[in-house]
Amino acid sequence: MSRSRPTLGAILARRIAFFAILAMLLQLAVVFSDYYWNVGELSRLFVEQETERLASGIVVDGASVRYRIPESVQERYSQGGAGYVARVRDASGALLFESCDAACEDRFLPADVNPPDFWLRSLTPGKPLSLVGGRAFFIGSQRFLVDIATINDPSDVMSDVLWNEVMEHLIVPMSILLVLVLGGTLLSVRQALRPVRAAAEAADRIEPMDSRSHLDFDEMPREIAHLAVAVNRAFKRVGELMKSQKILTSGIAHEIRTPLAALKLELGHIDHPRARQAEADVDDLVRFVGQLTALARLDSVDQSMFEELDLVELSSSVVTQLAPWVYENNHSLEFVCQVQAAGLQGAPALLRDALRNLIENAVRHTPHHSTIIVRVGDGTITVEDRYPQGIPQDAANERSSDSLGIGLKIVGRIAEIHQGSLSKTRSRSGHIFELNLR
Repeated sequence: MSRSRPTLGAILARRIAFFAILAMLLQLAVVFSDYYWNVGELSRLFVEQETERLASGIVVDGASVRYRIPESVQERYSQGGAGYVARVRDASGALLFESCDAACEDRFLPADVNPPDFWLRSLTPGKPLSLVGGRAFFIGSQRFLVDIATINDPSDVMSDVLWNEVMEHLIVPMSILLVLVLGGTLLSVRQALRPVRAAAEAADRIEPMDSRSHLDFDEMPREIAHLAVAVNRAFKRVGELMKSQKILTSGIAHEIRTPLAALKLELGHIDHPRARQAEADVDDLVRFVGQLTALARLDSVDQSMFEELDLVELSSSVVTQLAPWVYENNHSLEFVCQVQAAGLQGAPALLRDALRNLIENAVRHTPHHSTIIVRVGDGTITVEDRYPQGIPQDAANERSSDSLGIGLKIVGRIAEIHQGSLSKTRSRSGHIFELNLR
């Protein structure tokens, strides 16, 4: 499967982010429209935020109180005629800061009046804003009064008011919600897909003929568990078909061997060189049928046949069994152990067949008096044939896949069943076949 394909988590993350951003834009339009056309609410927010900025310059140090106008509003309230005026005083009416003359005093509440904690009066309706208002603040244990007024809002402070509301009531909470929803969704999907991921890895190793091989769906969600059950059922049917194929192949082989055996028996009663040649051809045909049957049966191997075995001990037994036959065919056989023991999981019968095929092929397709060397290493079996000295290799029978029937295909299939490989190389004195089972 291509790694460029997006994961389910990535797809969900993109979709959640898209719809969350779309919801934020729609809510932004609703919030902006609601505040922009509500002049009364906008005026109230204007007074609250602007007085809060001015009040941040009040410093109470024990019994002393001083005021320094904040830099964020200094330009607006330090210039006369800038369209903004302000007054800051304590509860007794003593001025801490004032940016207006006597003319603007008429817009504020009289100094001898105890103002409420919040007051607002609109000078002209509509926008741009023209208003006057004030607010009381408690800093420490003291009460301070901050009054402001603006005529037509020349610095467009209203835009800052709207942006602050959007940030406070929309962007910040929606961002937190997006992170929580996105993180929770991805975590939930990851947890839900964990058994599915394990089942996908198990599906790569599943074998229809292994009764122990199946997908575990105990912890899967119901919808995906139903798919896993269907996959297990399909593999079970495949296994049954392969078993039927095995029975059919065995039956066909048995039916073919019987007439071939009768034919060879009849040829034995004929005393003629052509009869001997026919007997050799019948033997080759019997061997070919046996190899064809063995190859077909490999497709229905049950993985439960695998067991812990010693490759050195197994190879030694095969070499001991075939040694008399090799010597009868005018060849010599050597066995070399490169390790003391080589343990692995495998099917002993299949590995014996593989080594037997390699040795028999080496005997049948090399000149007489060749040396067959079997080497066993850690997870490897190497069969090397060395031609007799004085015989050019080009003049000897070439060991190609065409001249070996299906023997090498059987060995290669056995290697695949054991997750291994079969390789062939050519040496100066013959050929080397290596069965790698690591």
